[in-house]
Amino acid sequence: MSSASTHVKASASRAADSKPLEYLARGGFVAYGVIHLLFAWLALQVAFGHSGREGDQNGALQTLAGNAFGKVLLVVIAVGMVGLAIWQGFEAAVGESGPRDKAAIAERVISGIRAIVYLWLAWTAIKIVTGANSSSAAKSQSKSSSVMAHSGGRWLIGLVGLVILGVGIGLAVYGVLKKFEKHLKMQEMRPSVRKSTRRLGMAGYSAKGVAYAIAGVLVVVAAVKYDPNKARGLDAALKTLAGHSYGPWLLALIALGFAAFGVFCFSQAKYRKV
Repeated sequence: MSSASTHVKASASRAADSKPLEYLARGGFVAYGVIHLLFAWLALQVAFGHSGREGDQNGALQTLAGNAFGKVLLVVIAVGMVGLAIWQGFEAAVGESGPRDKAAIAERVISGIRAIVYLWLAWTAIKIVTGANSSSAAKSQSKSSSVMAHSGGRWLIGLVGLVILGVGIGLAVYGVLKKFEKHLKMQEMRPSVRKSTRRLGMAGYSAKGVAYAIAGVLVVVAAVKYDPNKARGLDAALKTLAGHSYGPWLLALIALGFAAFGVFCFSQAKYRKV
């Protein structure tokens, strides 16, 4: 059994190191960057009351569905997301540089979570292209309402909110401490590129962290107050911010942070250790 397991891991490691998969993953980072730039543009529109779309990744992808070129780009994005998902799936299976000790388990779990997120984005893009997509924020609200109707449901929704809050805090800390640098070929960058990439990563992860933390707090509030309207993920977070006097400007800063993360993804396309 041990020999079979070792063989499987070795095969997975060889597949993870293949050039076609590397190119596909690097292309996926470009697609991921585009998604974040679209989200940033959408967040700016929400900030100043000019958007009727959902304020989340779903809404960002929907902005491309209005013409043939946009739909082609959605297909390209879906392929890129699948590429990232496959790569992260291998990372979850064998670790970043092949088999490792138990210290790398957390990183491999995170890779598995990333793979799921990338697959979800790919699936969302395909649904939009085929016209089968529906509101993700509304679905989140509906599911929350359904769960809350059951005994203990509000506790479960509250727990989900705390997990989202934790993810937000984790992303912000990840950015502030520049932990993303360990995944990049920093030594291959020119000093100016290294400096700009570091700043983009810090701003991008921090902005994402703030957005998710706000979304998590709102989900917890939804559970406490039995108000499913607040359990709409990033959409609720952005629109709640926009409703306060200081909100539009804070939301604009978050939008700039997401744009920074989008550009950071372009840098990852070249310098990420794949």
